[in-house]
Amino acid sequence: MEQTWLKDAQREIERKPPELERESYDGIINYLEHGYPSSRVRWHCHEEYELHLIVATSGRLFVGDYIGEFSPGHLVLTGPRLPHNWISTMVPEGGVPLRDMIVQFSHAPIAGAARVIPELRELLPLLERSSYGVEFFDMGRDAEQHLARIRATHGAERFGHFVQLMVTLARTANYRLLSTASLRSYDDDATLAKVNSVLNYITENYREPISAEMLAEQVGMSLSKFSRFFRKATGNSFTDFISRLRINKACQLLMDTDHYVSNVCYDVGFQNVANFNRRFLQVKGVTPKEFRRQADGRFGGIGGPPGPAVAAAPPS
Repeated sequence: MEQTWLKDAQREIERKPPELERESYDGIINYLEHGYPSSRVRWHCHEEYELHLIVATSGRLFVGDYIGEFSPGHLVLTGPRLPHNWISTMVPEGGVPLRDMIVQFSHAPIAGAARVIPELRELLPLLERSSYGVEFFDMGRDAEQHLARIRATHGAERFGHFVQLMVTLARTANYRLLSTASLRSYDDDATLAKVNSVLNYITENYREPISAEMLAEQVGMSLSKFSRFFRKATGNSFTDFISRLRINKACQLLMDTDHYVSNVCYDVGFQNVANFNRRFLQVKGVTPKEFRRQADGRFGGIGGPPGPAVAAAPPS
């Protein structure tokens, strides 16, 4: 069974076309949207900046070396060649017709315009921050309205709506950087496809024992080559990546349930409570009990916000 997971994962992606996909180039602004599942959902990077709004489903996001949770209203700006992916894990049967609203744009036209239009220089610090990935809080509804206007217009009118949205993002202090390093990937499509399949497998099976040796065999690499490949692609060692994914899920359970810490430990795939506590402290800077206490104080106890509440914690 394990021997065919890589081919099966790729076949599954290819078998599920986007339920809805719309793309509209107009000058320097490219607007696109898609549902879930979609062939666009994969670990990838590109030369363009990308402003990405989730309007449906919840799940896990990967931006550079960051691993976290998302839900509707999640808004992120990624810079050129910064690898990213959003994998929905809470999806109704049959998928959703619209999950993502996205605007893409290139650096050169904005930078060139800013040299002759001083008002546009206000955007440049935001573009610099985007090399780490920027997550904005409590701006999803406003961004959705701006993106709808961009989708519905053309020419100077579309550019005007785009500038209004970007100025709003440039002026807010309600954001955080995601990736701890300004990762830039220049891998080819075949390599990115391997990364995507590995990440999909890990995301679906993080509760189970997962070995680097098994994954290395499936992608046809030696263990040492796979370790280098994985760190280059994600910014993390294989062991750290698995731990961070499990700990992010543990944060969600600590906030949304009253399960004992020991139960949460085993629910997310750790086999030892002492190791879970130690790794949680390393990644989050507090113990699991302290994290829950702080979350209770901030969100009023069990039933607080799911994905965004985890994202609102200090970046690791």
